[in-house]
Amino acid sequence: MRTCPLYALPLLAALAACAPMANVPATGGSASMPVASAASATPTAGKTEVLWLGQATTRITTPGGKVIVIDPWLKTNPKTPANFKALEALGKVDLILVTHAHFDHFADAPELAKMHKAPMFGPAGLGQTVATLGILPGELAPRFGKSGTVAPLGPNGPKITAVRAEHSSELAWKDSAGKDMVYPGGEPVGFIIEMENGFKVWHMGDTGVFGDMKLIGEMYRPDLVLIPIGGHFVMDPKQAAMVVRDMIKPKYAVPIHYGTLPVLRGTPAEFEAALGRSTARMLALEPGQKLDF
Repeated sequence: MRTCPLYALPLLAALAACAPMANVPATGGSASMPVASAASATPTAGKTEVLWLGQATTRITTPGGKVIVIDPWLKTNPKTPANFKALEALGKVDLILVTHAHFDHFADAPELAKMHKAPMFGPAGLGQTVATLGILPGELAPRFGKSGTVAPLGPNGPKITAVRAEHSSELAWKDSAGKDMVYPGGEPVGFIIEMENGFKVWHMGDTGVFGDMKLIGEMYRPDLVLIPIGGHFVMDPKQAAMVVRDMIKPKYAVPIHYGTLPVLRGTPAEFEAALGRSTARMLALEPGQKLDF
């Protein structure tokens, strides 16, 4: 079946399914700290580069030079910098990760996958729906599930593990007649991404608080969490701070998924204040800024 995305829907309806940068720690942590900078064409060799582009959209360049794009929503994202509105501006892309099917996490994933012939890994049910509808060919929409670990870029490349997220996942799409349809999007996930040098990033996608966050933290021991703080559809700053401080205890926490809509009211300043005596370093970015670890 030939389909086309719901770009014509009002942005608020599509999303209903789901000051300068602070870069100052709450308290504690090590003396050295990554410093945010504008994205450059050449990543720092041997480092993990994390570039945030608004909402949950993140580009990670691994120490081995592999490029992973997570939850790509760029073209109509009001927070994405103008110089990244064109998908070509991302440069080469080796792998795409999608945490769930909502517009603000999935919108540009199919086009990006086709452009680079890069596989799109996401919830197993989403991959099946995408392939069945003909949005992507099956080889670009592989399946795996929560607790599964894959190494899609080779045995010496980064390892990707899907973990639980507390949210929903419906795929809104137009059928061949132009009728608005809603399809199963699988169960939402987060991703633990282990770099070639062992550095671990947990991109949490959209999620509320759940008790197994502590277990996931103990099992995988992420160095960095990319954590939603906007509230309404996801955790608010106080909830996110409790998760970081008392449950996961990473070295670094970067707030995401805030400020895009009026209902996403949480701010990095509120998140930092709520962290209190956490040993995690809060690193707030403006869209288009990056950190090297």
